[in-house]
Amino acid sequence: MWEVVKSVLSAFFGVQREQRRRRDFEQGKPGTFIVVGIVLAMLMVIVVMAIAIMAAG
Repeated sequence: MWEVVKSVLSAFFGVQREQRRRRDFEQGKPGTFIVVGIVLAMLMVIVVMAIAIMAAG
């Protein structure tokens, strides 16, 4: 599972290596990447909202 999280985070920031991308497409299950991607995206939105609220304080 940690490999999926690292891969999704790399893809979020656009720094994923071609070798890892190929491995993900060949060996990974799409559902796992979708779920992890959605969870990490929601987490990122919550963190950004919290920072904005604290900054507006």
